[in-house]
Amino acid sequence: MTTNPFPPPQRALAAVVSCFLLLAGAARGQDKPASLSKEKLDGIERLLKKAVDDKKFAGGTALVAQRGKVVYRADVGTQDVEGKVAISEGTIFRIASMSKPITSVAVMILVDDGKLDVTDPLSKYVPEFKEMKVLVPGKDGKSHETVPAKREITIHDLLTHTSGITYRLLNKPILSKLYADAGVTDGLSETTGTIGDNVKKLARLPLTCQPGSAWEYGLNTDVLGYVVEVVSGKTLAEFCRERIFEPLKMTDTWFVLPKEKRSRLSALNVTSKDKKLTRVGDETVTIDGLVVSANNPARDDNKYYSGGAGLVSTAGDYFRFCQMMLNRGELDGARVLRAETADRMTRNQLGEIRIMFPGNDLMGYGFGVLSEKAKETTKDPGGVGSYAWGGAFGTFFWVDPKNELIGVFMCQLWPPDFTLAQEFKRLTYEALSDGKK
Repeated sequence: MTTNPFPPPQRALAAVVSCFLLLAGAARGQDKPASLSKEKLDGIERLLKKAVDDKKFAGGTALVAQRGKVVYRADVGTQDVEGKVAISEGTIFRIASMSKPITSVAVMILVDDGKLDVTDPLSKYVPEFKEMKVLVPGKDGKSHETVPAKREITIHDLLTHTSGITYRLLNKPILSKLYADAGVTDGLSETTGTIGDNVKKLARLPLTCQPGSAWEYGLNTDVLGYVVEVVSGKTLAEFCRERIFEPLKMTDTWFVLPKEKRSRLSALNVTSKDKKLTRVGDETVTIDGLVVSANNPARDDNKYYSGGAGLVSTAGDYFRFCQMMLNRGELDGARVLRAETADRMTRNQLGEIRIMFPGNDLMGYGFGVLSEKAKETTKDPGGVGSYAWGGAFGTFFWVDPKNELIGVFMCQLWPPDFTLAQEFKRLTYEALSDGKK
């Protein structure tokens, strides 16, 4: 993976997408997994320290867990480029798109409750989506026009990013401007109103493709967050706290951080064209089409709970979420999902459609999944059938059922340098192959 400070939007998207090249783990199996070599794992801390010394990032956390226990973690560098606050186990990070698997679990909890089904049309819960239009090239090859959608968007389409809804930051011709002109947010900036307000703006805009016809990354999970609110009668923040965070003891995962926790929120840093790290301040900034407010999670008046990008968390909290999924829906006696539902979320749900993250070419419900073909193509050190996701500021995780292995990486950097993620995973699997049973 390469990184380009302040790339144009298309390359910025590629930087975010490419983080998933090596995020898949191994397939389910019956053999006892190998142990991890402590000596090899120590290379992870050396990797991160060198990145700090080379001023590639201010600091971050890498966590490895196996067989349900954290076996290694490295907390390196500082929460800010000024070097005032050290990264620690309690450091809180903006996890951006790593919010998507959590919101997807919230949806599937409601499926388990019998309150919705993935085959339901979206319009059942948000009537504004009843009759959608699709933007297509005009007959002259220069202009564009809209045509009626051939069918309605379903909950399944939203869970798999095949609804035709996109992101304004992706710089899609015409659509990005329509999104911007309509005031549609990508979920990373200060936004007045609620998630429902933003979703209803989306319903007035055309889709980028026919529902179910192609994988198109977008605001699908924000729409799902609003569906959770409509069906449950609670805000997304309330529902996630009651049904996911409290049962899993994820005490540092929030849409809006309590005041007493805000000193632990890492600064968001950007790499300038001269490769100098600078902190994003309180103001909203636009960087290559990405509109960001670093203080969004600490605003008391924030009522916009972005299901696709709005959460903050710690490496330890996110490990607990991953372990629940690896345990097929349960952790420490708290059952969040039915076992068969957890299995359903982490296997391919798109038939022959392939997603654009090369390492995770299959799509479950909220998780990318590694196929045998993609493993061979990308030379991923994990195995077939693992699942993973990541976020725009350099956060990522993978879950490896065969080896009962979880990796979580947290930092706060734009554009992200995902070579750190690649090396972290490579070192983890080297430690696995060299470990003693």
